[in-house]
Amino acid sequence: MGGLTLNYIIRRVVIFLLTIWVSITIIFLVARLAPGDPISAMVAQASASMGVVENQDAIIEGWKEYFGLNDPIPVQYVKFLGNLLTFNFGPSLIAFPAQVNELIARALPWSIGLGLVTLPLIFFIGNLFGALLAWRRTPGPLKAFIPMTMIFTSLPSVLAGLVFIFVFAFRMKLFPISGPFGRGMQPSFTIEFISSLIHHGILPVASLVIVSFGFWTLGMRGMMVTTEGEDYMTLADAKGLPPFYVLYRYQVRNAILPQVTALAIALRTLVAGQILVEAIFSYRGIGTLIYTSIRNQDYNTIQGTSFVVILFTAVSVLVIDLIYPLIDPRISLEGN
Repeated sequence: MGGLTLNYIIRRVVIFLLTIWVSITIIFLVARLAPGDPISAMVAQASASMGVVENQDAIIEGWKEYFGLNDPIPVQYVKFLGNLLTFNFGPSLIAFPAQVNELIARALPWSIGLGLVTLPLIFFIGNLFGALLAWRRTPGPLKAFIPMTMIFTSLPSVLAGLVFIFVFAFRMKLFPISGPFGRGMQPSFTIEFISSLIHHGILPVASLVIVSFGFWTLGMRGMMVTTEGEDYMTLADAKGLPPFYVLYRYQVRNAILPQVTALAIALRTLVAGQILVEAIFSYRGIGTLIYTSIRNQDYNTIQGTSFVVILFTAVSVLVIDLIYPLIDPRISLEGN
């Protein structure tokens, strides 16, 4: 496997497992160190909506015992780790008797779909603009226009989403304010549903793309500059190859390799931003589920959804680490 050694693979897998363990431990502790508890919050909500609930203390203690919240923290932690190994996250405390696995199964496809649209767009637009900024033959007006498109880069995605909602949904009424599709519709492969799905997804996707592609643009521009003056570039010019061919075949191909490495790291920030964007757009994805579970202190759902996000990010980083030596033959992980 070229520079990909067994020792390197073992080290990366160990780091992968250690990262997941530390992350889920932090999630477990943070959820329980927060003031209050979900059972008391549920009873308080019931009292507010239905009036006085008799025997509140007995009800709270009974449900705490049922969900294992009266057990010592170390006991809860051991049970928590055991359940994670079997992907059994238990029942949702706020949607009981629904299982957390069921809630995640319903929400995950929406988040994956949003991410599969957003990430390629960010990667393509960012690297394209970066290459055009560094290319000597790019027209001047285009070079002046590209930096103007990066004004939203300093904003968090949630703020960009709120701006888009106010301008394009509330004021101009061009797009819906919330939801993944129109009210009263059921998911199907009809043209009407797909059109509604795309219409509802434009603002969430735009909120993530507009604040993220600028970093890729600057990174790609910097890498393109480093390729100037390289021997292979001089040889390509000496051969009299077409300028555009030299651009994508020689310059972009070599400059984009570090961007592929950064792709795995960028997944973490994209996932975090997507969670908030889903919440403000009520997009039915993992982000909305996490937001709802945190508001209601639903320990099981917080742990389950966070574990899925952590696992997804860690696996992405591991895959990129393992395939990078195969993408770039110049990399040798054997130290030779």
